[in-house]
Amino acid sequence: MAKKISENMKNLKLLIVESPAKIKTISKFLGNEFRIMSTFGHIKDLPPKKLGVEIDEKNKKITLEYDVMADKGKTIAEICKQASHCNEIYLASDPDREGEIISWHISQEIEKVFKDKSKIHRISFNEITKPAILQAIQNQSVIDIHKVNAQQARRVLDRWVGYEVSPILWKKIRKGLSAGRVQSVALLLICKREEEVVNFKSEEYWSVHADCKNKTNPIFPIELYKINDKTFKLKNKEQTDKVLDEIKKESSFEISKITEKKRLKKAAPPFMTSTIQQDAYNKLGFSVSKTMMVAQKLYEGIPLQDPSKPEALITYMRTDSLRISDTALKDSRNFISKKFGAKYLPKTTNVYSKKGAQDAHEAIRPINVEVTPEIATRYLKQDEAKLYSLIWKRFVACQMTQAEYFQRQVLVTGGKYTFKATGSSLMFDGFLKVYAVEEDDEKSVQIPKDIKEKDPVKLQKVEGKQHFTQPPPRYTEATLVKELEKQGVGRPSTYAATLSTIQKREYVIKEKKKFQPTELGKAVDKMLRENLPDIINVQFTAHMEKDLDKIAQGAEKRDVVLLEFYDKFKKDLEKFGGKKIKKEVLDIKCPKCGAPLVVRFGKAGDFAGCSKFPECDFTSNFERDESGKVKLIKQEKPQESEIKCPQCGRNLVQKIGKFGPFLACPGYPECKYIHQEALKMPCPKCGGKVVKRKWRGGSFWGCSNYPKCKFAIFGEVEETPCPKCKSPYLLVTKDKEGNIKLSCPNKECDYKK
Repeated sequence: MAKKISENMKNLKLLIVESPAKIKTISKFLGNEFRIMSTFGHIKDLPPKKLGVEIDEKNKKITLEYDVMADKGKTIAEICKQASHCNEIYLASDPDREGEIISWHISQEIEKVFKDKSKIHRISFNEITKPAILQAIQNQSVIDIHKVNAQQARRVLDRWVGYEVSPILWKKIRKGLSAGRVQSVALLLICKREEEVVNFKSEEYWSVHADCKNKTNPIFPIELYKINDKTFKLKNKEQTDKVLDEIKKESSFEISKITEKKRLKKAAPPFMTSTIQQDAYNKLGFSVSKTMMVAQKLYEGIPLQDPSKPEALITYMRTDSLRISDTALKDSRNFISKKFGAKYLPKTTNVYSKKGAQDAHEAIRPINVEVTPEIATRYLKQDEAKLYSLIWKRFVACQMTQAEYFQRQVLVTGGKYTFKATGSSLMFDGFLKVYAVEEDDEKSVQIPKDIKEKDPVKLQKVEGKQHFTQPPPRYTEATLVKELEKQGVGRPSTYAATLSTIQKREYVIKEKKKFQPTELGKAVDKMLRENLPDIINVQFTAHMEKDLDKIAQGAEKRDVVLLEFYDKFKKDLEKFGGKKIKKEVLDIKCPKCGAPLVVRFGKAGDFAGCSKFPECDFTSNFERDESGKVKLIKQEKPQESEIKCPQCGRNLVQKIGKFGPFLACPGYPECKYIHQEALKMPCPKCGGKVVKRKWRGGSFWGCSNYPKCKFAIFGEVEETPCPKCKSPYLLVTKDKEGNIKLSCPNKECDYKK
């Protein structure tokens, strides 16, 4: 019996994935001989508190130092323990560069307990279905070291920029700032657009409109197109009124030309990462991060008919490829023919491609086209159903026939004036039957069918309309992603993190869903542009992405690319670090001493301060108008409390800090006393004071000797000793009705009141 168990153990196989959510979905496809475990994402990274990148100048080599991530020791130990009992290992992390290095890292750990390296296989799949999983196991491979090198190169570049530039920003602007190879370019684009908006000078212009009519046909609107067969520009009301007077005096107008043609509109290609982020934002109102989060769930598997068996609904959602598998094409064509009829099915499949795509896996598509949005909606949450419907419709539409429009253009001429009207009507909906496109909702003039050239017409309601040129629109999440992709900056899979970072760092804010740089963001951007022009720019970052692709393909060496970057970067960095940065000088004098005010940055944000600080301590909040002009905001007198400062005797005043209001001495900087609420009881661990502390999530009571003593109480307390165990305090909680409950914090004591 023991021998049989031992043999069964030897036949065990271990399959390792990134996300635990995939385990349940995959387990139903494999037999009992498989154990499935997850790394829960990355298990190793460069050290958190040092650079971790060493350059050997003599041999032109770069060495990376990796640490096990803080919370992954137990995960690695459990995987290695299971691996030691198995006969074969399958590394099935995601099929991209990040997935490749996860497999590489876990394989290094497994090799310590699993000696036969030939039995450690790398497998990848684009969809979580039984055929895809079984095919991946049959087509086992090895870790692609070129992909690993590409990921390492990207990580080192980001680490260099982040670790080397950020401390300079801390020193020259304020603590807590960061720079990033891609995030700084995203900030650059937003700041440049803001400059265009602020500097934009609106210009007035006019257009001329009329209603056109003859005896037998209905009225249709026309617009002045040419004067003397030339394009024109009416700059003001005077010019427009002169033209209107002349048109009204013109006695005869006729239809001078009718142009008719058929227009075909192709379906959009299937989704890739960047386009689904844009469309989900525009059509569903999803942020980029939300789109990726929901798509991840659809990819990993969601229970449909059987609650115990999750099913993957879409292919891998991090891709820049538009390729579709032959099986998926065949299934979609069968579905379209059956559901919509032969006229909606093109004679040959519609093929899409994207220049420069990595093409590691397919476009984003439904795994089973027969699972329509109507079916899926019964089982999915609202957001999941919306996104799945969008993906399904886009995919099916991309394999349908083109939409057909009948377009007519009519020219109406009288004397030297020519008017125009364009009408477009949908003749055959084609792919629009499934996937509506916003451009096709355009307003179209209804032109009468039986009008003919040379027909005389009359003009009614001839009038001018005033317009003003508009500045370029500020970026939304969708348009910023589109621009980053267009410029070749970053990878679609990183856009969500990039947008999140520039907001967390308070470099940008959203006003009506549109990005605007903060004063801090503009200062950081200006500093980087002036001091690292060859590094923090669109063209360089796009070029670097191409080099990373070449490393992944084996066409470039990792260390050659990195050292070429670092040689130039190091020189710019040394110059930047030693350069004295000038603060922005405002066109406002200090009310206290008359010196110019400058923009400064503190923990609570930006403010105007005297350029003679510390001799003069004047500060003020400020605001800018649309033209960028600065105006000081009148400071309200701090609210005085009755509590006396124990150090100098003045009444404490209320101030506003990062975590809200607090009491402090008005004599700052001579007196730096800050009032802290404290309990009467001493810390039960070390005898220190127990004071109220504040953080982003609220407040708590903690020992003043932190970090030496980590005693803390989360919640309100009553300083009444427990009558049962004599604990020095009781915890206070309230229920929904507002009833107060007292309980002892001692876990061994059950006292409650």
